[in-house]
Amino acid sequence: MRTLALFLIGVTFGATGGFVFAAANGITLGGHDHADPAHHGAATGDHAVAHDQAVQLDPATAPTLALEVLVDPVAGHNLHVTTNGFTFAPHAAGHAHQAGQGHAHVYVNGVKLARLYGPWLHLDHLPSGEVEVTVSLTTNDHRPLAVNGAAISATKTLKVE
Repeated sequence: MRTLALFLIGVTFGATGGFVFAAANGITLGGHDHADPAHHGAATGDHAVAHDQAVQLDPATAPTLALEVLVDPVAGHNLHVTTNGFTFAPHAAGHAHQAGQGHAHVYVNGVKLARLYGPWLHLDHLPSGEVEVTVSLTTNDHRPLAVNGAAISATKTLKVE
């Protein structure tokens, strides 16, 4: 019994110490240091601002994006995204921007649902009624891709019963 009690005390204080150390150094469970301005390419180090600074692309060479939302034969829906001039790069998420690659962000009724690292995503438990699904392309370092100030995104509205 004494060994178990000492083990539990060690685990508790060890885990607490690790979380305190991580928090004190700006490290999150997401795996990158939010205090590091170089991570987001922003001189200010302001995480929210850095992710909102769109990468403007030339309309002639910008990637295209289309999506469809299909009823899954078992349950829920399946999101299928088609891109041209853009490659999903899950291995590079959180790294420096590389032209023509990144990931997508998926929103349901304006609320971010997930990151998308490939062309398919199962959407389970969508709310009933009219539902708006939006996908936007982002760089590896999470900045939106844009043309003429507008994010490269596509939206489908569907009726969920």
